[in-house]
Amino acid sequence: MTIATRAVPSVGTILVNSQGHALYIFEPDNHSKVTCVGTCASAWPPVKLAAAAKAAGAAGVKASLLGSDPDPSGGRVVTYAGWPLYTYVADSSPGSASGQALNLNGGLWYVISPSGTVIKTKP
Repeated sequence: MTIATRAVPSVGTILVNSQGHALYIFEPDNHSKVTCVGTCASAWPPVKLAAAAKAAGAAGVKASLLGSDPDPSGGRVVTYAGWPLYTYVADSSPGSASGQALNLNGGLWYVISPSGTVIKTKP
């Protein structure tokens, strides 16, 4: 799994997956562990790692901020600056961030910058 960066209108430069889709943090994860499971994970799929794989960062991504945490449903989830990362099923095209600042599935969702800062700007 390669994490990259992309400029997205109204939120700035953010982390994206290898398909260019925005990566989100879930505020209830509290910068520590995966809490979006079950129905929540159906709408906000966690960025999973294959067995024994490690996340890699493209240009602009700080390798020192990449990591992984156990996923309660099995496997491991990529983290950045301690935050588990998720995609959003409603982001149908690369470069969109329609999940930004949404309050869904029990909490707020935000994109994250390459510096590891959570971006709370509403689009």
